Amino acid sequence: MHTSRTTRSVAVLGAVSAAAFLTACGSMSMAPAFNQSSLPPTIQVPAGNKVAMETVGKGDITYECRDKANAPGQTEWVFVGPDAKLWDRSGKQVGKYYGPPATWESNDGSKLTATQLAVAPSGPTSLPFQLVKANPATGSGAMTGVTYIQRVALQGGVAPAAMPCTPATKGQKQVVQYQADYIFWKAS
Repeated sequence: MHTSRTTRSVAVLGAVSAAAFLTACGSMSMAPAFNQSSLPPTIQVPAGNKVAMETVGKGDITYECRDKANAPGQTEWVFVGPDAKLWDRSGKQVGKYYGPPATWESNDGSKLTATQLAVAPSGPTSLPFQLVKANPATGSGAMTGVTYIQRVALQGGVAPAAMPCTPATKGQKQVVQYQADYIFWKAS
């Protein structure tokens, strides 16, 4: 008998706690899903824009060992392009990101390219934060009307460290994995 009373008490307590939690959640104001105030000012989106879509890009970045610009006899890893899938916050694939040129394409067929405005360091083993101004989209759909894209929450993607880029390895390509959030903005 004691066990059934305890079970009933726990069930009632659980139901009351759940109801209180749902009531508290219902009274909260809905803040924007993405807050850029913690980002470097150079990559913050100008006022007058609002978040239209948040995605997580997961994929690869290709680098090629090439001659260093204006440095005869020296070589360096040069960014060739991305190949990533874009996922929404629930884990559904909503598009892809590829290049060159860097292109964001929605599953609905709309796509766009962009012009880089600013970058800022994000960490020693990750690509930098980035802010780009979107060019007009082709096709109609999710990319239509996008004004800016931010690259944030970066993991990996920097030039390969394990393989040196030397005159002897010039022309070789290396692929590294990365992940980044791409935040799409539209005029409000």
